[in-house]
Amino acid sequence: MEGFLAAFTLVFFAEMGDKTQLIVMAFTARYSWRPVMAAVLAATLANHGLAVLLGVLLGGLLPETEMRFVGSAAFIVFGLLTLREGEDDKDEVRRSRSPFWTVALTFFLGEMGDKTQLAVLTIAADRGAWLPVLAGSTAAMLIADGLGVLLGAKLRRHVSPRRMKQISALVFILCGLAGFASLFA
Repeated sequence: MEGFLAAFTLVFFAEMGDKTQLIVMAFTARYSWRPVMAAVLAATLANHGLAVLLGVLLGGLLPETEMRFVGSAAFIVFGLLTLREGEDDKDEVRRSRSPFWTVALTFFLGEMGDKTQLAVLTIAADRGAWLPVLAGSTAAMLIADGLGVLLGAKLRRHVSPRRMKQISALVFILCGLAGFASLFA
């Protein structure tokens, strides 16, 4: 139970205002909340599962710089692709790209080397109890990002799709640039 509470508390507060929470909000403004939350669950289980595994097996060794570089580049690419999507081919884009996989991949890459993933890795290395740590971190991510989903769903009702696309692209690009900036800080 100690591993669950430690992981839940640390991850929940670390996720508040984090880039992935903002990304979830932006995706929910574009897509239905159901595939967004399903993708957050799948990506969190994969990402934090990897962190727990590495934490338990390696006791805290993770190539953080490489993870942040890939995640930052992916955010910028997603932002540019979002801006590039034309209004005419909106229906074709929605059919050809699954919201679930788009959100899951973006979220997974965004969490690579992130403070929440590193917190999970550290707690797992310290506690050695993988299941309570994974359960606590996953529950915290779902609740924290669920708040982002609620806000994104509200925005969806009051902001035009074109404006949401621009805001989403800007959030992606800013998160990528912030990630690169953190590499050189």
